[in-house]
Amino acid sequence: MNKITNITRQDLYTLVHAELGLPKVYCTNFVDDIFAIITKGISNEKKVKISLFGTFTNRSKNSRIGRNPKTKQETLITSRNVVTFKPSKFLIKKINKFS
Repeated sequence: MNKITNITRQDLYTLVHAELGLPKVYCTNFVDDIFAIITKGISNEKKVKISLFGTFTNRSKNSRIGRNPKTKQETLITSRNVVTFKPSKFLIKKINKFS
């Protein structure tokens, strides 16, 4: 089984710096701006589509009763917003090509 690795923002800064050769400060601002645009778009428009990558959607979940599996104690899970991601067909084909 392969070890799962996470990609951090610092990794993204370094990758953009290596690919573009721009100063690290510009790469940091670039990556942070992309995340800010996506976050703002999800908050305002409820949907952000990135061509050839996928779609982020803001979905609201209703409150419900949840149970602790060990103690069987019931608790109220409050309503909240969650972000969902649906990959594009292009991304799915790329992922399946490499696996």
